[in-house]
Amino acid sequence: MNLREEPSPAPPEPDRLDHRLIELLVADGRRSFADLGREIGLSVPATKRRVDRLRETGVITGFTARLDEAKLGWGIEAFTELRYRGTTGIEEIVETTSSIPEVRSVHAIAGDPDALVRVRVRDVAHLQRVIDGLRRSGPVTGTKTYLVVGSWDRQAGVPG
Repeated sequence: MNLREEPSPAPPEPDRLDHRLIELLVADGRRSFADLGREIGLSVPATKRRVDRLRETGVITGFTARLDEAKLGWGIEAFTELRYRGTTGIEEIVETTSSIPEVRSVHAIAGDPDALVRVRVRDVAHLQRVIDGLRRSGPVTGTKTYLVVGSWDRQAGVPG
């Protein structure tokens, strides 16, 4: 009797239709299966099966709304490089920086600097307070901040 568990087959690689579905859903995650199916030439059930498979395999991790943060009062976007003492682990970098509400993303990176943090703030004085908070958030040895004057996002597809 063989008690070894057989490995489950690998999920199929996304094909041309899957990539088109992903593109359409990134542009508008609220599109109906009927609308998506019309665009790619599949029935509603076939389209739903494909989207379900993409979710089950982790290709699609969720659906979300994109915001215009400037219209919510967060008119300034900036990136801050952070340098840490050599013994600081990635978990500590993420834990200390992500606790600051203005931080939108934290990226531990190889080389110098150690991390890149994206922040949204109301004005320059607010930015200074956030930078001061980042400097106090852990064993930070240095910072350098860049103000964003324009941007483009592949998923949003429009200039920001």
